[in-house]
Amino acid sequence: MDAAQQEATARARELQRNWYGEPLGALFRRLIDDLGLNQARLAGVLGLSAPMLSQLMSGQRAKIGNPAVVQRVQLLQDLAGQVVDGSVSAAEATERMDEIKKSQGGSVLSNSTQSTTSSGAPTVKRVVREIQSLLRSVAAAGDIIEAADTLAPTHPELAEFLRVYGAGRTSDAVAHYQSHQS
Repeated sequence: MDAAQQEATARARELQRNWYGEPLGALFRRLIDDLGLNQARLAGVLGLSAPMLSQLMSGQRAKIGNPAVVQRVQLLQDLAGQVVDGSVSAAEATERMDEIKKSQGGSVLSNSTQSTTSSGAPTVKRVVREIQSLLRSVAAAGDIIEAADTLAPTHPELAEFLRVYGAGRTSDAVAHYQSHQS
């Protein structure tokens, strides 16, 4: 790879970090590991060609152009977190991946998961998912639980926050969020 190609790849990875929270290569490798997939199966679930997935992972291409694919990535991130924390079995994960694969930009989601209300304000679920995504982008569920265990004796509320948002189910995080609003 020449210097211009290296620079273009570095620029693409930086754009991915800004758009998706991390380079897509790292994100997709984590999904592959957490969900027990290979690249071809991940590409199939996301609705991408294998070459396109490879280009996104390597930084040859920066952006996922299809919003439905971006949403499937988010759904897979949530699913991977549930597999890692043990709240979803491998068999359930396979079924859910088939549902995610069939989704066309939201058909698997109920109306309660729309990203904004009619007033344009983000829904509680959207806010919670953003918090979960942020936490899960900086540490694996096991590391978050370990950190929570370390904090629990002196900072139990913070430990609970880490457990609920960093390694728990979205529904539990929504209930936690709602219970802590004035």
